[in-house]
Amino acid sequence: MVVTVAARPTPPGECPQCWEHAHDRRAHRNLGPGEDCPQCVDHMINGHPYIVPKKASR
Repeated sequence: MVVTVAARPTPPGECPQCWEHAHDRRAHRNLGPGEDCPQCVDHMINGHPYIVPKKASR
């Protein structure tokens, strides 16, 4: 298993996987032209399993 670190930390209110896949080119480097990322497709179908919590507003 290879663990990659996102180029930037995930901001509040965002899904860590979506943030990483949008901002780190290594996430999709093994895909061929026109090939869908299985993790991204799973997110499109099933939604986000975790969202970074936002700070409580005062």
